[in-house]
Amino acid sequence: MRITKTKSTDGKESLPMNPSGQTPAGYGTLLGEIKARIRSAQYEALKVVNTEMIALYWDIGRMIQIKLEKETWGKSVVANLSRDLQEEFPGVAGFSASNLWRMRVFHGEYAEFEKLAPLVREIGWTHNMIIMEKCKDPQEREFYIKMTRKFGWSKSVLALQIENQTYEKTLRNQTNFLKTLPAKYRDQAKLAVKDEYTFDFLELGEEHCEREMEHVILAKIERFLREMGGRFAFLGSQYRLEINRNDYFIDLLLYHRGLRCLFAVELLCGAPHNRSSVVFIVMWRSASDGRFIKCASRLNAT
Repeated sequence: MRITKTKSTDGKESLPMNPSGQTPAGYGTLLGEIKARIRSAQYEALKVVNTEMIALYWDIGRMIQIKLEKETWGKSVVANLSRDLQEEFPGVAGFSASNLWRMRVFHGEYAEFEKLAPLVREIGWTHNMIIMEKCKDPQEREFYIKMTRKFGWSKSVLALQIENQTYEKTLRNQTNFLKTLPAKYRDQAKLAVKDEYTFDFLELGEEHCEREMEHVILAKIERFLREMGGRFAFLGSQYRLEINRNDYFIDLLLYHRGLRCLFAVELLCGAPHNRSSVVFIVMWRSASDGRFIKCASRLNAT
């Protein structure tokens, strides 16, 4: 097909317009898709930049800490570093003496926690500082880092969530872990189960029974485990357990790799507001006598 070029008033060649003088059908869709792709690329680029910046600050903090502790350098070295770095990299923010000290504290606070060290790279520097300064418990820090990453909290929203004690309220939600679990495992167990799960991928009808729900879950067990948080292993369904000479048949029996304990899942239907419920019964083996401790956490599944 031959395409004839036309000349505009300024003498430049261009392709002819649509005969009707309007943009072709589907142009708006194409433009929208390209815009979305550009924004996606910009967002991914920002994430890479943030990850590299946090890694840089981590390394600077580590190097400063080593020199201060092992080489017995004086504190004035940080002020000297700040001056020389700002002179070498004019216009690059982040190398003030106070921020260099924060880098040193940042590395010192998280270096011993293998689980937290990679997580801090997934949120911004200011977000990390808010969490580090306002939260001292490692489990609490993990909670707010994950929530910031998941929901994209701004700095002000994150600070408000901490002020409102969202972490503490989450831990208190519908569990009896405080009375039943060993102290050092309570917070971990509470964080292992979420307030609410979304099981719409099961595609259950408006009316269904526990058995139907169980069959569908078994057919989609891998996706079910991912929704549960990815740290559970499936051991069996209608699993028979003998506890204190009584037989229990568990709808779903899971094993949490991080906590190294069993989670017995009881499926309930016909709950209020037409919602199904998932009841976790944490089967914790007591180290003293080998018996199981039964702890419950009732959660909603939509």
